[in-house]
Amino acid sequence: MKIALDALGGDYGAKPNVLGALKAAKKLDVEVILVGDEAVLRRELKALGYTDVPKNISIVHAPNTIDMGAEPAKECRQKKDASIVVCANLVHKGAADAFVSAGHSGAAMVAALFGMGRIKGVQRPAIATPMPTYKGVSLLLDGGANADCKPIHLLQFAVMGSAYMQKVFDIPAPSVGVLSIGEEETKGNFLVKHTIPHMREIGVNFKGTVEGRDVNTGDTDVIVCDGFVGNIVLKMAEGLAKTMINMIKREVKKRPLALLGALLSKGAFKAVKDHTNPDCYGGAPLVGVNGVAIISHGKSNDFAIFNAIKTAKRLVEKDFIGDIAAKMSALKPTFDEIEKEIHQEEK
Repeated sequence: MKIALDALGGDYGAKPNVLGALKAAKKLDVEVILVGDEAVLRRELKALGYTDVPKNISIVHAPNTIDMGAEPAKECRQKKDASIVVCANLVHKGAADAFVSAGHSGAAMVAALFGMGRIKGVQRPAIATPMPTYKGVSLLLDGGANADCKPIHLLQFAVMGSAYMQKVFDIPAPSVGVLSIGEEETKGNFLVKHTIPHMREIGVNFKGTVEGRDVNTGDTDVIVCDGFVGNIVLKMAEGLAKTMINMIKREVKKRPLALLGALLSKGAFKAVKDHTNPDCYGGAPLVGVNGVAIISHGKSNDFAIFNAIKTAKRLVEKDFIGDIAAKMSALKPTFDEIEKEIHQEEK
């Protein structure tokens, strides 16, 4: 199996990407294709003690990168030799089975759409983000790919998110909820109110609405919302976690006895930190595109890159794309009918 890696993507340049690729090539029985400026990648490999390209590693030269401040669609059109664009094209051509990038997330989505297209029947791909919970992990989608959505998009997100939890986390019938402002199904905006009634028609294990305070309880396996709301949830959760950790550290340092307690609790704190560490999941799959694509955090270290490659490998082995395609095909008559009903309701 071959996994293409945007080897210059991310905030820290080539080093964590190359280290993660080397670890994956050694432990996961995959070939990792380092995509980026060949001279830079060979220099990085040499600095790590490799005078030649090691076993299960190959290099595809892609001299350009996507400007983080630029408009993604324009950049991807103009820079055909950008590493993230080349990664997507390698999957499209069958030269790679999946790709991973810690670079510009917007560009990763655009490159995947331009290079690989959508699975037939999928209207909008979504970023499916694993969320650590009290009971394990939930999946939130959309994590930011689509700021504005229609009910049909959330319904498709529910189907694709359920398939992901089945394939990656081995949950037979993942529970699905719609993120809303109350437990009652009559609450919410137009999008929520017109999505909920149709959830029971698409064959997912729908359990009702999910309030913001319940996202991290673990009571719901798949939580769907539009990308505008989803991205705010993700960023707020990330900021709150950092703030809480810093507040605890500050207060402990003020109290000598608390320092002793902190030392005794070091193991427990580490366990919580490990459970909530996004690097354990490696990244978020872009579900709905016609190929496996994993979008990693910009600050990904080599451990995160390794886990992103591991997730990509699992999705390929489980035929995740084929599963989504089959589900979309089977549900097409249902989706068509639902769209007609919602269109009438809008009038």
